[in-house]
Amino acid sequence: MNTLFIQVMSVPAAVILIILLLLVAGIIGYLTAWYYARSVYTPVIKKLEDEKVQLNREIEGLKDKVASLKGKITELEKKVDDLDKDVSLREVEISRKNDIIAGLESEIKELKKKIKV
Repeated sequence: MNTLFIQVMSVPAAVILIILLLLVAGIIGYLTAWYYARSVYTPVIKKLEDEKVQLNREIEGLKDKVASLKGKITELEKKVDDLDKDVSLREVEISRKNDIIAGLESEIKELKKKIKV
């Protein structure tokens, strides 16, 4: 019976039938590959998206930490400046007191000289 069917078809009809069967086979192969890829890669994509969300949360947390640390740095720099000013003032004060002490020591030497004479 198969031989009868093939003998009855003309060449153009056979070519059209072959092309049609190849297209159907291509569509079936494409859909099979698409469903397979979807079933394999959908969980991977979902996992990566979840990781991305988690990493974005971590980034936001780190940005907040950076902002707070920058505030602390500014505060500490202000403290350092204040302490530097305080040190400068105390150094000036120490210098003045050393001058006073030197003056008093010279007065004491003069008084000792006067007492000996």
